[in-house]
Amino acid sequence: MFFRLEHSDKSSKARAGTIFTDHGAIPTPIFMPVGTQGTVKSVNQDMLKNEIDASIILGNTYHLYLRPGTDTMENAGGLHNFMNWHRPILTDSGGFQVFSLSDLRKLKNDGVEFQSHLDGSKHFFSPEKVINIQRFIGSDIMMVLDECTPYPCEYDYALNSTELTSNWAVLNREAFDISEPKYGYKQFIFGIIQGSVYTDLREKSAKDLVKLNFDGYAIGGLAVGEPAEKMYEITDFTTDFMPVEKPRYLMGVGRPENILESIERGVDMFDCVMPTRNARNAYLFTSKGVLTIKNSIYKNDFTPVDAECNCYTCKNYSKAYLRHLYNAKELLYFQLATIHNLKFYLNLIRAAREQILNDNFINWKDQIIQKISSKLNQEA
Repeated sequence: MFFRLEHSDKSSKARAGTIFTDHGAIPTPIFMPVGTQGTVKSVNQDMLKNEIDASIILGNTYHLYLRPGTDTMENAGGLHNFMNWHRPILTDSGGFQVFSLSDLRKLKNDGVEFQSHLDGSKHFFSPEKVINIQRFIGSDIMMVLDECTPYPCEYDYALNSTELTSNWAVLNREAFDISEPKYGYKQFIFGIIQGSVYTDLREKSAKDLVKLNFDGYAIGGLAVGEPAEKMYEITDFTTDFMPVEKPRYLMGVGRPENILESIERGVDMFDCVMPTRNARNAYLFTSKGVLTIKNSIYKNDFTPVDAECNCYTCKNYSKAYLRHLYNAKELLYFQLATIHNLKFYLNLIRAAREQILNDNFINWKDQIIQKISSKLNQEA
């Protein structure tokens, strides 16, 4: 069994379950810290495991293919050994990164030709090659190659893109089925549903991919500039066409309130750079709202960032000290701030799971969003 659905909330589409991999079990809903290049920025693997307690992280096929390359990862025995992380890893296919290189790529029926953002060298990603690369990486969950449409997106472009993604999904599935894992443990594969903001295309994409019997399904092409309400609408619509017995992943989302709203709409898995990127830019999430730690109001504030937080940072350091580190450009700031923001995200999603199991998710969600989405003490 790869996924076990344990409970569905009585008043919403929210779900609690468990994903099983050879590197460990993943309770859902789950947030995956982003470790694009084999590292979650500013924190080491011991902190990820023992302090933040991440049960899965995300890597990126595009970046790992370019650097350090498949030879290095194969010689290391896979990404788990290379980075000394022996819990689950999901790898994005790199489709989003390739298609963001609009001036450096050429789309073809059998894949996409692109230039490296590092040195300008030319490369080609086909669905088959992307599967092969992820075999070398050794991720527990791999994603298919797809095209991520921009927003706004004309209907005809979205239609052609959705058909291309469906055609590539077949090739991804075939390549997965005829290849074998390299390191002695199982790998799983998720399809990616596209269709921009058009419900008929989302329905078609979902039905095309469900026929291929992937291990799980992702919703791609959202959180790319569309209004939050439109994202919620498309997510709510799309999950109705996703198998109940398989995990559902909303890619690249997002803010804490976005995650909770999407859990209500039936999503199980999330990833986003927001907690780590915001930490580096002085924005810290708390149970009472978002604060900007560089502001002068915290110069002599010797209380923790969040009195309700049990993270290493809040137990040991004050707002005043974090502000000092940030303004002095000390590297320790990035570690302490990142630990806090990731712990906040994972504590939040664990609380959401508990509320789902208790059939109290909606009441709790409405109350918690009012608190965590406010902005605190924004004086310069």
